[in-house]
Amino acid sequence: MTEAEVARNFAAALEKVRQGIEVVVENNHEPIAIIRPPALSKRSIADCIALAKTHEEETGEAPSLDPDFAADVEEIIRNRKPWNPPSWD
Repeated sequence: MTEAEVARNFAAALEKVRQGIEVVVENNHEPIAIIRPPALSKRSIADCIALAKTHEEETGEAPSLDPDFAADVEEIIRNRKPWNPPSWD
């Protein structure tokens, strides 16, 4: 899309991004920006713990966490609710 098209109809550019399409913004046929969906990490807490254990076994160095970290994580898990993002349409 040209810079002017994006400026005129940003909602159309965002709709393409929502569909998983990368939008290249151009000015005089030169790319000036890329708008793409965020790369989301799909790593679970269990995966993170396993990686930390593997790291410790391989290097002999354990990750160091602040003393309240485990309690904080447990509280977050206990109190989490489904995320319902706002609809801007």
